[in-house]
Amino acid sequence: MDNAQKGGQQARRAAMLCQNPRFWLYLDHRWRAKHKLSESEFPNGTHQLAGATRWLRKACGIQSRAELDHNPEAAAMLEKVLAAYSKWERGQRRAGQ
Repeated sequence: MDNAQKGGQQARRAAMLCQNPRFWLYLDHRWRAKHKLSESEFPNGTHQLAGATRWLRKACGIQSRAELDHNPEAAAMLEKVLAAYSKWERGQRRAGQ
């Protein structure tokens, strides 16, 4: 990978997001809602660092987080993911969780 393809700010944001256990919980909630599963069928703690990283790369259509700084469509998808996660967090705070 040459210098032009090194990750920058967007790659760092994605890395921090994927390391956040609250984001893992968001992915667990999202998966259950999408597939109509109960918490016993898909428990909290199922997503962790590796799963969150794979999920984000797939959602953004990239192979490496470094691409987020060089691919406008992928960066736009990261923004959508961050917005959805932030909305979920606000809802969790309102619900006292």
